[in-house]
Amino acid sequence: MNVIVSNRFQTQLNTLQIDVIKSVNGEYAPEEIVEMFANFFFNKMILDVTAIKGYRNVANIQKLALGIDMSKVILVLDDSDVTSSPTYLSQLISMGIYNFTRNIDNIPFLIDNPNTYKDVAQYQQINAVANEISHKHESAKFEMDDATAGGFTTIIGFKNVTDHAGATTLIYMLKKQLEKNYQVLAIEIDKQDFQYFNDTDLISTSSDKFLYTIRNANTYDIILVDLNNSEESENACTDVLYLLEPSTIKLNKMIRRNRGIFGTLNGKKIVLNKSLLDNKDVLDFEYESKSRIFYNIPPLDDKKEKHRVLDDMLSHLGFLRQKDNSLGGEKTKILGIFKNKN
Repeated sequence: MNVIVSNRFQTQLNTLQIDVIKSVNGEYAPEEIVEMFANFFFNKMILDVTAIKGYRNVANIQKLALGIDMSKVILVLDDSDVTSSPTYLSQLISMGIYNFTRNIDNIPFLIDNPNTYKDVAQYQQINAVANEISHKHESAKFEMDDATAGGFTTIIGFKNVTDHAGATTLIYMLKKQLEKNYQVLAIEIDKQDFQYFNDTDLISTSSDKFLYTIRNANTYDIILVDLNNSEESENACTDVLYLLEPSTIKLNKMIRRNRGIFGTLNGKKIVLNKSLLDNKDVLDFEYESKSRIFYNIPPLDDKKEKHRVLDDMLSHLGFLRQKDNSLGGEKTKILGIFKNKN
């Protein structure tokens, strides 16, 4: 049996010839929808996007995705400029939301034939800014939809799944890029590697002091966390990226240690880091591993100030002030130790 959560499309959804066990109408915060259906068994949820408070802010869709299996959701989009934009659709796909439609007549088909990534891949380019159209227009549309809107600190965790997948260096590069638009702090747990970057906003702490550290960092817009082996600290994060270096030896080692690893990662944001895979390779990887890849990052030079691919990934995470029209910045000094006296 199916459930319907409607608002603007209530009349049209009520005419569907499908089995419905529960139907609610109104506008709800993401947390309210999660609470309403957390312990309720259903086949598919037909969700009117206008029933989600603040649906134009993709971060609110992300909150919903944290509490509901979005593979069981058919998202009915309106025809607004925001939800019609390539950026919005690309972000939905990045969250693993493939079943979306504007045609209510398509819903019975989608119930029995849900979309796969291949069905919606044309709306997303894994390693490019999603269809760079009308940047000024998009900027105006999404300025209020930033992941840090409302004065809340966003905490993004990073965890190496394969050995040495590059979380520490990736956080360093992301911090450099984000701090052009945000106040950013980076924290590593139970290690001291950040000291080698010579940056006072890269700090180290222990697992037992982590919560105290972030509570005292509420002046920052974003906190990037190198989780290392601290599993309990994941719960304090707004989102967590799980890094895999997709080389043969690293993947084989990972699978020998844990043959069910991709089952564990199901529904999580998997990022291929230091990856030489192209788009076709990524699709093959997803098929073979029965997983979904959030982003594919090639090997990058950490001495460059900017990387376009990182800005694109950050925008997919909801940090929409990241607008990088350059192909790469100038390199910093090789060691970055010696400071100019003037």
